[in-house]
Amino acid sequence: MNNNDSGELKLHFLDYWRVIRVRLPLIILVFLLVVITAAVVTHFMPKQYQSAVTMQVKENDTLMKVFDRQGGMGFDPRFLTTQFEIIQRKEMLYPVIDSLGLEQRWRGEYGTSKEQAYFRLRNMIDVREIRNTELIQIGVMSTDPNEASEIANRIADEYQRKRIEDQQQMVSRSLTQLQDEVAKQRKKVEDLRGEAARIRIEDKIQDLNPDSVQDPRDAANDVLLSVEQQVSTERLRVSSLRAKYDEIAKLTDDQVMRSITTLEIQDPTISQVLPQFQEASSEEARLLQSGLGPNHPTVKSLRAKKQVMEKQLQDQIKSLRTSLSANIQIAEDSLKELEKRLEEAQSSQQGAKSRAAGYYEAKNAYIQAKNVLEAAEMRLTTETMERTMPQNPAIIWERAEPSPPNAPARPRVMLNILLGVVVGLVFGVGLAFFIEYLDTSVKTMEDVETFLQVPVLAVIPKNISLLVNDTDDNPDAEAYRIMRTNIEFNRKSPDANTITIISGGAGEGKSTTLVNLAYTFAKGGYTTLIIDADLRRPSQHKIFGIENESGLSDYLTTEMDLEEVVHLTKVNNLYLMTSGQLPSDAVGVLNSQRMVELIEEVKGRFDIIFFDSPPILGVSDASVLSSAMDLTIVVVQHRRFPRAMLQRVKQAVSNVGGTILGVVLNNVDVRHDQHYEYYTSYYNYYHKAGNNKRKAARKKKEQVVASTPNTPEDTSDDAY
Repeated sequence: MNNNDSGELKLHFLDYWRVIRVRLPLIILVFLLVVITAAVVTHFMPKQYQSAVTMQVKENDTLMKVFDRQGGMGFDPRFLTTQFEIIQRKEMLYPVIDSLGLEQRWRGEYGTSKEQAYFRLRNMIDVREIRNTELIQIGVMSTDPNEASEIANRIADEYQRKRIEDQQQMVSRSLTQLQDEVAKQRKKVEDLRGEAARIRIEDKIQDLNPDSVQDPRDAANDVLLSVEQQVSTERLRVSSLRAKYDEIAKLTDDQVMRSITTLEIQDPTISQVLPQFQEASSEEARLLQSGLGPNHPTVKSLRAKKQVMEKQLQDQIKSLRTSLSANIQIAEDSLKELEKRLEEAQSSQQGAKSRAAGYYEAKNAYIQAKNVLEAAEMRLTTETMERTMPQNPAIIWERAEPSPPNAPARPRVMLNILLGVVVGLVFGVGLAFFIEYLDTSVKTMEDVETFLQVPVLAVIPKNISLLVNDTDDNPDAEAYRIMRTNIEFNRKSPDANTITIISGGAGEGKSTTLVNLAYTFAKGGYTTLIIDADLRRPSQHKIFGIENESGLSDYLTTEMDLEEVVHLTKVNNLYLMTSGQLPSDAVGVLNSQRMVELIEEVKGRFDIIFFDSPPILGVSDASVLSSAMDLTIVVVQHRRFPRAMLQRVKQAVSNVGGTILGVVLNNVDVRHDQHYEYYTSYYNYYHKAGNNKRKAARKKKEQVVASTPNTPEDTSDDAY
């Protein structure tokens, strides 16, 4: 947000604050009236006492759904709201009215019918939920604390009795329904069991456990699977033996002996003799390398031993080939036998499957129906046991007790007073803004400039004194100095020195404004003349304390000279022409050739001339003066006349050819209208400075008097 926006928002807030300050007496009056009214009404309101019962309310979960596999229904968020409405229905409150005799008790005051008693009782009841619990409070409000507690307890008892009765009836209906369902299911189970037994006997099906869920075809499947596994194992063994036999057949005896480990042949003789043969061969080679000859006895002995072991190995390898061939034959025969058994098992299993299909379906239906029957019988047993146990869906945890006589629930004094304060403030401020909205008087300089399209020459504060009666420098004069400066700068030329000051209505302060403005011009060195042209209600001679024996009217109707009607006031450079005697035709006198000659003469002899005129909307004198003057200044009293009057004032001046120099906004109460404080902020400054100056002068005078010897008092007339 930029600075301009901030300024606009601040100004907007200050405008609202200004309205509040201006209308503060009205706001206070309305506030006090509302608060006092609230206090009086609260004082005279009948005292009401409240008693409450605290109950725990549970849902009825006894509605049995035997075949419902989803379990319970869960929490119903509308349950408590429904119970609140049930508690306040006639079916619940009529028994309370009858048991307590409320119809007869209230007959004299509230009528004679039970329905009227019901509506009164319902208005007394307040049912609410204690959050996040199953607890509710049934509150009753009455002017009698004993009656409130008695009714609250009776409603709770009636509601509890009704809930227990409803639950017992629901349980009875549910048990009856459940017994019927169990009987039907039991008959269904017997029928399905007979059908399964018939199929088993007719098809000669072997089922060792007819009441189990096991399929009788599972045994044949297990046998078939076992045979298939044996056949697969035997085929792998035959293939392994044949591969090993084929490998050995390709090798010589020496190659077989060298590859005995690789071929994974587990022969004890070969495993024992082969290492000895290899060791003898190594020893023979070592002896030959050591220098012994082939015929050396040791070499010959070792060679003979080696030949014996070689013969043993060859015989054993031959025996191994024969044994391996025999094993292959045996394994192939065993495989053929297993394959034959597999074919028989497959044939048997296919026949059993076709025979047991119908039986299995019948048995499965029987088992399922039996399981359902068992669940229903278990539920029936449980509900029968629960019925014999105490059931209480509505538990009273705290009964109502009479409230103390000195602690009524209503009226709530502090709350009512607080509401009165809030409503009083809101209504007072709202009424202030409403009246401000309806008020079309001039409130701001913007109003003047908007409706008249002329500048504001000065803002004159309220309670301005007459400057001609104050010998010291008065801070009130600064407002008129500002006005004098604005007039000097807004005049087109110094020759435009005849100015009339007018107003729309009487009492707007134009005469006082004229005198103070003229005084300011005179103090500024201007030779100033005041002409009281308000011939109907003259006031300037009273302000200056001069006799109104001869003045403007005498000058215009006779051949008197100007010096005879112009008086020097006690202010230097300030002269006054009073109105003179009231003529029979004031308009004719002012609108005359003699008046034109007077204006021409004073324009040449004085620097500035001010004409005091009557209100322009009251009489036509002001219009005549405005047409004859160089400039016209309009005085508007702050917050007095509607803005539409400004338009009529401007139109009246324009119709006679007058020129409006500007507007003076008079009698502004800056204590309330802080919008104008910056126009009148000089006051405190000059007020302090003036006080300091006067104190210094007074002190100096006292010092002079104290230092002067006593002399006889001078009473001679030469002082003039």
